[in-house]
Amino acid sequence: MRYDADHKAKTRERVLTVAKQAIRRDGVANLGVAAVMKEAGLTHGGFYAHFPSRDALINAAVEALLQGAPARFLRVTEGLAPAEALAVYIDRYLSTAHRDSATWSCPLPTLSADMSRLEPSMRDAFARTADYLASLLAPMLASMGHTDALLARSVVAELVGALALARAIGPTEQSDAILEASRLSIRRRIGLAADPASSLPGTVQ
Repeated sequence: MRYDADHKAKTRERVLTVAKQAIRRDGVANLGVAAVMKEAGLTHGGFYAHFPSRDALINAAVEALLQGAPARFLRVTEGLAPAEALAVYIDRYLSTAHRDSATWSCPLPTLSADMSRLEPSMRDAFARTADYLASLLAPMLASMGHTDALLARSVVAELVGALALARAIGPTEQSDAILEASRLSIRRRIGLAADPASSLPGTVQ
């Protein structure tokens, strides 16, 4: 049976969506073509009609995941004044809900452990995404009187690092404490009140 180009594009997108979910859940190293195709409701043999290799699938999935990080920042902060936008983003990023989500979450903590084993182009894409996210924070910080050009990168590094560490430890009191300590530390550094109400519900979606 012959399929039109639209059907093929939709099928490829379905495979890519499943691959992204698998990477979020299990990491890049554990991505299996057979498991992805099965979860997508397709036969293993049909894989090569859409991707020339497992590495090509990984590269496409990683790139798609990385594109989502700045988009989520813009979605979460849309329409908010700079201080409020930063407070909302920081609180949601360093929430237990974000830590525990395997479906919707920032890809930077998820992918950081895998980057050294991926192609240089993927590492470059990762670095660009981190820099772009920092560039979105920078004007908000500047509007609050922070002139240090390195502050935005430092905030991104602490957000990503704290979430990665909390996830590695798992849902424990220690992990919760790491998130809360980093949340309060970042808030204080950029001049936001320490909100005892703690992290807002929901993930950075």
